[in-house]
Amino acid sequence: MIWLTWRQFRGSAAMMAALLVILATALALTGPGLASDYSAGIAACTQDNTCDRFYDRFFGGHETSFTALTLVVLLLPALAGLFWGAPLITRELEAGTHLMVWNQSITRGRWLAVKLGLMGLTAMAVAGLCGLMVTWWSDPLDKSAAENLALMAPLVFGARGIAPIGYAAFTFVLGVTVGMLVRRTLPAMALTLAVFAAIQLAMPLLVRPHLMPPITSTFELGKTNVDGIGINRDRGGYVEIQLRSAVPGHAGAWVLSANLVDPSGRTLGTGAEGAARISTTSGPCAPSAAGGGGCIVEINRLGYRQQATYQPLERFWPFQWIETGIYALLTLALTWFCFWWLRRRLS
Repeated sequence: MIWLTWRQFRGSAAMMAALLVILATALALTGPGLASDYSAGIAACTQDNTCDRFYDRFFGGHETSFTALTLVVLLLPALAGLFWGAPLITRELEAGTHLMVWNQSITRGRWLAVKLGLMGLTAMAVAGLCGLMVTWWSDPLDKSAAENLALMAPLVFGARGIAPIGYAAFTFVLGVTVGMLVRRTLPAMALTLAVFAAIQLAMPLLVRPHLMPPITSTFELGKTNVDGIGINRDRGGYVEIQLRSAVPGHAGAWVLSANLVDPSGRTLGTGAEGAARISTTSGPCAPSAAGGGGCIVEINRLGYRQQATYQPLERFWPFQWIETGIYALLTLALTWFCFWWLRRRLS
């Protein structure tokens, strides 16, 4: 049975192995140079405090490669479910070859176990190797990326570490399960993609922020957490402050919410573009003033603060293990359902 399954699967496995070798070679040739350029740039920028400009320039020079590799790792689990999982059983059901196998000495349970084990482990290995290779290669870029592309950001988190292993295992078994229920290859592929996409959207929006209790703290305003500040001179004048999704002293943190609060702790209203407004009549924030750093100092002196709820970067690996464990449990549940359905309902 193992030999037969391998014969059916060896073509796509060989193609995937070739692609992995090409990717590994490209990353191995460019990764050391990327790390060396980052180290040299950090050593130079710390002397004159220009690291922000270095980060922007360094990341901008490799943004296309960074985005492409991130998307490749994110898409691999979906491809495993679509092209390996969904057709795995439906192809046999449509052709009727499963009946011939079951009439031999092969039991239904062994038939399914071999298929799930061989192809599922291969999908996990491919996604895991790809994810870990890209994590190693992109480490300098992850350190210099903007907040929306930092390591804890939802788009990047799923393409790093061990999370792709859990995604691939779940999506593969999801495709098998849907295929057994639908019994048609193309509808099974479409439904697998839809369910996987829905779960991948729900995880960072509803589940991941609460894997561990988030931290809520207040911070003074400064270059780290203020994206822009301006003085509007209409109707008596007011200051508009645009906050960034970042918190001082916690570089790379995943900011879930950030608001400007007054000295009493009350959250200030926001304007049409999401900028918090502070009424001003005198001092460096007055309508006649030029604004800038002096205005931020004055706002801090008056007691205004940024209140942020965030998950720190230090929780990256705990989150990776917890989320991978969640997908592992979902995979086990679907696997059990496949065996139950095969023995009780499928004929």
